[in-house]
Amino acid sequence: MNDNNVRKAVRERYGERARSGGCGCSSSRSCCGASKPVSEAIGYSKDELRAIPEGADLGLGCGNPTAMASLRKGEVVLDLGSGAGIDCFLAVDKVGETGRAIGVDMTPDMIDRARENARREGIENVEFRLGEIEHLPVADASVDVIVSNCVINLSPDKPQVFREAYRALKRGGRLMVSDIVLCGELPKEIQESMEQYVACIAGASQIDDYLGAIRDAGFRDVTVVKEASAESAFSRGEAEKLGEKGTLKLVVDGQALRLEDVGLTDQTAHLLATTVSSICVSATKP
Repeated sequence: MNDNNVRKAVRERYGERARSGGCGCSSSRSCCGASKPVSEAIGYSKDELRAIPEGADLGLGCGNPTAMASLRKGEVVLDLGSGAGIDCFLAVDKVGETGRAIGVDMTPDMIDRARENARREGIENVEFRLGEIEHLPVADASVDVIVSNCVINLSPDKPQVFREAYRALKRGGRLMVSDIVLCGELPKEIQESMEQYVACIAGASQIDDYLGAIRDAGFRDVTVVKEASAESAFSRGEAEKLGEKGTLKLVVDGQALRLEDVGLTDQTAHLLATTVSSICVSATKP
């Protein structure tokens, strides 16, 4: 899986999701058999989901970083991998008319969808820019807060993402990201699966490497403010095989991780459940 192939696969998959409206999820419906709506389950409140434009929530995140970013009036917020705009729209509500939000996404269909959502609702202090999160289309020291929701794990060069985030932040700026990380070795069939790369699993870093990349970029006060393992999903009965091909659904902090068509054995599935975690990390630029 070279870098170009990874980016192409991610762009194609998420372009398809932008055109189709995600995986069939919405703030009012459950996703792929999950017991409650995905976005609500991973931390978005009913009020937040009612406040955003229709079509902004595609059910693709693994947390709610804007809720923990302590956003203030007048701040400029940058969202890495903004998708259809859910976190940008929540951010502009918090920063008010004197603040603004900028979303960056490398998928043209996502940018088109997000811009249409903003245009339809007449939201003027939000903009969406086409670009890669490894090469952010923003000026040095131009934003107060950076958020990201289950996107950095998709990058084949995560250290570069954090270096770019550091460059874009003002001195004293804050980073708040939700993401998928690993606390062990993935089963071989998952490691070799491009399908699982774009499902935010095979491309995930070991947690120590992930946090180390943030520190190496120059950030300080790197703190895991929230963590949830998939390990307990089996004991809760929230992991199950679905369909004839042995598709597996795991639940991490309420998020249904769909491991599609990889033919996992029960033993491998249990190993995977002990390996995948959802985290939310904060950090500051000194």
